[in-house]
Amino acid sequence: MPKKRKDLFTQGAELPAEMLDRTVVAGLKIRDALPNDNVFKRGKRYWHMLGPGLTTGASDDDPSGILTYSQTGAKYGFNLLWLAPFTFPLMAVVQEMCARIGLVTGRGLAGNIRVYFNKKVLYACTTLLFIANTINIGADLGAMAKAMQLFNPHLGFGLLVVVFAGMSLLLQIFTPYARYARYLKWLALILLSYVFSTLMAHLDWNTVLHHAIVPALTFDKPQLLLICAILGTTISPYLFFWQTSQEVEEQIEQGKTTLRQRQLVTSKDDVKSMRIDVWSGMFLSNLVMFFIIAACGALLNQHGITNITSAAQAAEALRPFAGNGAYTLFALGIIGTGLLAIPVLAGSTSYAVAESLRWREGLYRKLNQAHAFYGMIIISMVVGLAINFIGIDPIQALIYAAVANGLIAPFILFFIVVMSSRQAIMGRWKNNPFVTFIGWLIILIMAVSGAAAIYSLT
Repeated sequence: MPKKRKDLFTQGAELPAEMLDRTVVAGLKIRDALPNDNVFKRGKRYWHMLGPGLTTGASDDDPSGILTYSQTGAKYGFNLLWLAPFTFPLMAVVQEMCARIGLVTGRGLAGNIRVYFNKKVLYACTTLLFIANTINIGADLGAMAKAMQLFNPHLGFGLLVVVFAGMSLLLQIFTPYARYARYLKWLALILLSYVFSTLMAHLDWNTVLHHAIVPALTFDKPQLLLICAILGTTISPYLFFWQTSQEVEEQIEQGKTTLRQRQLVTSKDDVKSMRIDVWSGMFLSNLVMFFIIAACGALLNQHGITNITSAAQAAEALRPFAGNGAYTLFALGIIGTGLLAIPVLAGSTSYAVAESLRWREGLYRKLNQAHAFYGMIIISMVVGLAINFIGIDPIQALIYAAVANGLIAPFILFFIVVMSSRQAIMGRWKNNPFVTFIGWLIILIMAVSGAAAIYSLT
């Protein structure tokens, strides 16, 4: 007797699982064979597949990340360019595990950790996540304000920080989730400005590609700290929580209920679409990292500019060598990525806290339906805003945030790998042995990275 799966769209009607899968595949083949299925329509279908994975990957290149990549290129030239292709598959594997957990369980990451593991460990990780995310929010708001001042120096820094914080809050609280998700998706395209600005700089691509493949390490403390910062930026805990919860939100938005046995109703087509989305988003993220390091390595390091203290300074420093067009694109990218990343940082904190404490949560809910959830978003934004007015050095703040991320990432990754490998939780969508091995390898890399970050600060 074939195993049966409920179809949520037929109100309880049942189809054999194998028949449903064959029907989906047959439908895809028929659709692909349509005579009007031209390149434009294929591109449109691909764009519609993109969602949480794209916005998660794009939010990883926030102004703080841009600063990290800019400083890497300025200080070491092309020597650390290999980190972009190296971290891409690691980042994609982790985010795919997170996405599968959300798809199959119908719960966010913190909610699943609360159910299956020790709550005290979860509370400790959530507290560190709040601290790291809030520092990042403050640094990103400051970077956006500085970038805006590049276009108009007469605008007040304090006013700009408040305006950007207010815009982010209003979008998160009062914009319906479906529309808000579309805004984030289109905003992710601002990252292409870094690709275009680098292409306008006329680099020696033979040298660039050589360093993208061949690692060059000195193992001095500043280099170790930058490597740790890059790993903490690309494989970052806030991305884990956001990705998992956004998969759940997407399912709810599509009218699918969040059942405990979601592994029975998650189809191959669902997982295939999710993988395309996640790997596309992570590829975009690391492509941008690659181009920023390459641009700063060629245009700043080779002209003796080896110390960058803000993303806005990186844009200003590029101007004499890359021209006004590249300068403008770089500065616009800082503002756009900040508008994308700040809601993700605040939202991931709120998801983690709300799921840990069993509060009603979700951006699909209205403010009066989830006061505590939106309250955490407001608190994160207000504290991040205040950081810009109390004299904390933004570079030091980012270093401490990177250390915090490096410390908590291995613990959260442990939960992710264990949960995504368990048959009882994931059903047929559990990790295969190779993915599990890669997961444990990533945990080891991040643990070493965290230890190296602490050593670098001593």
